[in-house]
Amino acid sequence: MSTPDLSTAKWFKSSRSGNNGDCVEMAHGDTWAALRDSKNPDGPALVFDRKAVTAFLEGVKRGEFDPR
Repeated sequence: MSTPDLSTAKWFKSSRSGNNGDCVEMAHGDTWAALRDSKNPDGPALVFDRKAVTAFLEGVKRGEFDPR
């Protein structure tokens, strides 16, 4: 997967996020999903295959990563 051009990406954060600036923002395209630190929007972003991110988020919702 080549690195997408994130200069025009539409970034968003969870509606459950507070206004303290300690958030993760996400943007996505057809084949990729990117994450960045909301405190540093000009800093680096982590880019992943969109299917992998979708599978991870579904696992989180099912509690697969709950340490209890």
